[in-house]
Amino acid sequence: MTKIVVLYYSLYGSTFELAREVGEGASAAGAEVRLRRAPETIPAAVWQALPGVLDAKRAQQGVPEATMADLEWADGFCFGSPTRFGNMSGQMKNFLDQTGSLWMKGALDGRPVGFFTGASTMHGGHESTILTMSTFAFHFGMVIVPLGFVPRGPGTTTTGGGPYGPSHWSPMGGQPRCVDEDEKEMGRELGRRVTRVARSLTRDRTDTTRNPDS
Repeated sequence: MTKIVVLYYSLYGSTFELAREVGEGASAAGAEVRLRRAPETIPAAVWQALPGVLDAKRAQQGVPEATMADLEWADGFCFGSPTRFGNMSGQMKNFLDQTGSLWMKGALDGRPVGFFTGASTMHGGHESTILTMSTFAFHFGMVIVPLGFVPRGPGTTTTGGGPYGPSHWSPMGGQPRCVDEDEKEMGRELGRRVTRVARSLTRDRTDTTRNPDS
């Protein structure tokens, strides 16, 4: 069975909600999925004072924190982070910065990866956050899997999402906006796509190992 890790960071819960949809898509495509969260680096006294964060943290209590072993286990990945001034969150960056030992031995080379994100404004970094996360994949020799415009969502959405990957738009002020059906479907499609690519690449690596002269 193809093994997929959905690794995310979420403070207010929206990226967590989208991560679950990505995992659902991967599972539906036949993958064994590990949903993992990047460890929190904000002091508890700070995030506990933020409106809505405590409920979001409680909802994620059952999700294990990611480890290097999770990354080595997987055939493919979906990485998700909210945007922070057009870039990934510090929590996600901190975790990925600890993967040097995997880079040294080429552990993730040739593995497919897709990205997802979210922002509180329409032009707050949906695309740039995915692009800045993708530099990690270039250095590891990973295969980047975008959404493109083949699925219906990226060409018609009026909220989140685009050809780079799924995203969620949650406007500032008032009640948080839930991930809508278009955003969910784009999340599921990313999970399906990464699974299909991972399955093909894993099969190719297995065949090459068995037949090194092929």
